[in-house]
Amino acid sequence: MKRISVPERPGWKEQAEKLGFGFHTMYGAPYWDETRAYQFTLEEIERDLEDPSQELYGMCLDLVDRVVRDDALLEKMAIPQTYREWIRKSWENSEPSLYGRFDFFYDGTGPAKLLEFNADTPTALYETGFFQWIWLEEQIAAGVIPQNSDQFNSVQDRLIERFAAMFAPGYHIHFASSKDHDEDRATVRYLEDCAKQAGLTPHYVAVEDIGVDAEGRFADKNAFVIDALFKLYPYEDMFREDYGPFLPGSKVHLIEPPWKAILSNKAILPLLWEMFPGHPNLLPSYFDGEAPAEFEASAFVRKPLFSREGANITVRGLEGGDVTTPGSYGEEGHILQAYVEPPKFGDDYAMIGSWIVGGIASGILIREDREKITQDLSRFVPHIILDT
Repeated sequence: MKRISVPERPGWKEQAEKLGFGFHTMYGAPYWDETRAYQFTLEEIERDLEDPSQELYGMCLDLVDRVVRDDALLEKMAIPQTYREWIRKSWENSEPSLYGRFDFFYDGTGPAKLLEFNADTPTALYETGFFQWIWLEEQIAAGVIPQNSDQFNSVQDRLIERFAAMFAPGYHIHFASSKDHDEDRATVRYLEDCAKQAGLTPHYVAVEDIGVDAEGRFADKNAFVIDALFKLYPYEDMFREDYGPFLPGSKVHLIEPPWKAILSNKAILPLLWEMFPGHPNLLPSYFDGEAPAEFEASAFVRKPLFSREGANITVRGLEGGDVTTPGSYGEEGHILQAYVEPPKFGDDYAMIGSWIVGGIASGILIREDREKITQDLSRFVPHIILDT
């Protein structure tokens, strides 16, 4: 694994604008950065990222099977009592999942270390599955990168296959994101297109415009009943909405399914460590207040059970002092995770996201930042596979 410098494609910003990637630059700084790329060997991809992602996903399913049967653990995870039986039935009925994303630290020299699992509302899907693939094809055609270059990226094909497997042709499915959030809207628009390619009939509804009719059915602002809903909106937030109490009886087919409310919770990190102690891809993790003294004597990270995009993360025990990111999460509780120094390339720290689509490891993304904690404005950098 190494970072290489590459020339940008002429006119790529205009291309991005035409293709709906209007947030390639945010607040005057690049979000998409193609002045560099990461190069992997096929062995690094298969042995150190693809295979561990597949194994970890299986471990996560084992964890769900344990947690749904244990009210004490559901309580510890701050899952409201009102929704526990609904979540349990979702798991027992094998309601299908579409996708999720593991986040890793990996530098090419040892086992990838799991930071968290974005199991419910991961973003950067469009950039991974579509735009970085276009970058690869065009840079090969331009002779910038070798003809035999490849990319670990079957994300788009797998999404289309998964939609086709989950729903009958022509099925109506609503896609929802929050108003005035360009990145989320782009992710949802991309999934709408994948659903259309799978033969489905997509509709968009803003999260704020979802309502409940007199029969307790979910409906959009045009009073069109929502039979299936992909929501780029976390379960913990849905539980707080006015329509939250109607969820268990609504019969709406939700994507992600309700059992993903367990895996989107960072409490899975100490639970995975308890179930699979010493696993090479896991970092020692504990619930806040339960860590042994020797653990807290070294550097560790304190994370809220619920948070997005690196918010409210604290790194303690660093030589230069503690580091904390801003945000509004944390009232439900925290977990502690052993600190590992993030891989550094030049002046930048790198994080790898590994996508699971339909239960299959399907591709990666790379995010870079000058800071050690990846946040919402961290840069997206493409990658290639090249054995030299």
